[in-house]
Amino acid sequence: MKPLKIRSVTIGGGKPAFILGPCVIESEKFVWRMARKIAEICRAESVPFIFKASYDKANRTSVRSYRGIGVEQGCEILAAIGAELKIPVTTDVHSPAEAEIAGHVIDVLQIPAFLCRQTDLLEAAAETGRVINVKKGQFLAPWDVKNIAEKLAAFGNKNFLFTERGTTFGYNNLVADFRSLYWMRQAGYRVIFDATHSVQRPGGAGDATSGDGELAPVLARAAMAAGCDGIFMEVHENPARALSDGPNQVPLKQLPKHLRMLKAIHAAVS
Repeated sequence: MKPLKIRSVTIGGGKPAFILGPCVIESEKFVWRMARKIAEICRAESVPFIFKASYDKANRTSVRSYRGIGVEQGCEILAAIGAELKIPVTTDVHSPAEAEIAGHVIDVLQIPAFLCRQTDLLEAAAETGRVINVKKGQFLAPWDVKNIAEKLAAFGNKNFLFTERGTTFGYNNLVADFRSLYWMRQAGYRVIFDATHSVQRPGGAGDATSGDGELAPVLARAAMAAGCDGIFMEVHENPARALSDGPNQVPLKQLPKHLRMLKAIHAAVS
């Protein structure tokens, strides 16, 4: 499949692409601070990246968990970040109505893993004309993404990619099968590996998701060596205080060394 250019980022080109950012927009001030710091690090490391943050975490384990600031305000903030910092931005959409709103200003629409086969959502996202990143459901085999690809193509959009984020492995656990990256790329699809969601333990803390965040960089290195078009990694300035998915996010201060290692691995295997 041909390389896919998204403003300053090319997915499937000669360099690995990165999707980086905090799990959720905790506040406008917070997300701007994170975007500026990550952009500064990526400039220093000559790394092209797409900034990621969610305006709503619609699949939280508990009704008491923080969700976000909402689609309209969230997309407005992300669009402003993209414009000022001159970087592409992405966020996840959960309904056709949200896809339409986000499609006006967001560069890449992310389809959540649990919603990856929802035909109405895929159609609405495709009709925006934006690039679509489909998270492969934890319940799907790698070859099952063909059906999702056929839906998007039928709806008139071939500018899409898939993200591997682990497969359900018993209760409250996921496993990353790196064969999946090979098989999906062999089928002709652009493939990103989600290092942070692959180390989740869904519902592992009873009323919250736990995880093994220290293993996210390890899996990212393995994925880069196995062959993928880029890495998705959630980053937070203080994961212990994050309002969502703290156990799985990578500390911001560690990001430079991880980027350097991942670039070196990509260069070695290319």
